[in-house]
Amino acid sequence: MVKPSVIALFILGISLAGNAQSVSGPKISFTQTIIDYGEVAYGSDGERPWTFKNEGTAPLLITDVKGSCGCTVAKYPRGPIQPGREGTVKIRYDTKRTGLFSKTATIITNEPEDRNFHVITIMGRVGAAPEGTPQPKRK
Repeated sequence: MVKPSVIALFILGISLAGNAQSVSGPKISFTQTIIDYGEVAYGSDGERPWTFKNEGTAPLLITDVKGSCGCTVAKYPRGPIQPGREGTVKIRYDTKRTGLFSKTATIITNEPEDRNFHVITIMGRVGAAPEGTPQPKRK
């Protein structure tokens, strides 16, 4: 005769296996949601990398990255990121706009709809422009 404790362990094992399967699919993870440029020189390189990892069980696709304004542009991988692999989104801020800035980029993925939008913030301060340099209008 099978002991009740063995049956209980068997049922618990089946239950846990079922729960693990319900978490399948792509899953983006990242260690930071803020990219701090610090103090940057006027007209300097405004591109910064943002690294992520697919911790899911299916290929991750970034379908779009939208900047909060025209001064923030992103390049992102167009192909699938396999489970366990990392990828990089490159965020570029227009450093010909002086002063403090705080902008966002929204990363849209093929994850389930309740978790497929991820917002990262870029911030910093662009130093003064050389004297006589015309300034673009700030939005």
